Amino acid sequence: MIGIVSALVARDLALAARVGGSGALSLVFFLMIVALIPFALGPDLNLLARIGPAILWLAAVLATLIGLDRLFQADEEDGSLDLMTAAPAPLELVVLAKVAAHWLTTGLPLALASPLFGLLVALDGTAMGATALTLLVGTPALTFIGAVGAALTASIRRGGLILAVLVLPLMVPTLIFGVSATEAAAGGTVPFTTPLAVLGALSLIAAVVGTLAAAAALRWSE
Repeated sequence: MIGIVSALVARDLALAARVGGSGALSLVFFLMIVALIPFALGPDLNLLARIGPAILWLAAVLATLIGLDRLFQADEEDGSLDLMTAAPAPLELVVLAKVAAHWLTTGLPLALASPLFGLLVALDGTAMGATALTLLVGTPALTFIGAVGAALTASIRRGGLILAVLVLPLMVPTLIFGVSATEAAAGGTVPFTTPLAVLGALSLIAAVVGTLAAAAALRWSE
């Protein structure tokens, strides 16, 4: 089973690299949001530093949606999903492998790039490190939640807007605790580890529930 998961992850990573994937596009979209908001708010560095973590997290949530609608739709269109469903491996493992590959090409680069983009919103070193850590812990939750919407809209052409409407409300708790953890690290009244632990729990819960729900949605769509 481990070999099957590894092969599926390697396949999706190779496809993402061959066609450009959504990772680079997500990074560009992430940068655009982070760069445009300071222009709208003006040159108040104190204000930017205060709301900077929220800006980065909101940009990460929106950037995660880039290409998410194609997570299962591309395999549905070329028939690969039927072969995966008929394979001896459980469909839940297939979903887990595909979501892991999507996070490696989208969520992980966003977390790694966030300290650099944090300079655009006047974050100090502590806030930039905390933001990167919270994104590293929290973006898996965003990806697994999005996978459920991607599975539900896999058979719908141009289902990206429907997917966003379905999953964005479910991403709000992750957004709240991600921003809370970053603000706690920057001198808040709550210890940093408390919202970070909740954020990690949300990612673990989303990994289990999201994998099972996405697999069930793919079976139902057949």
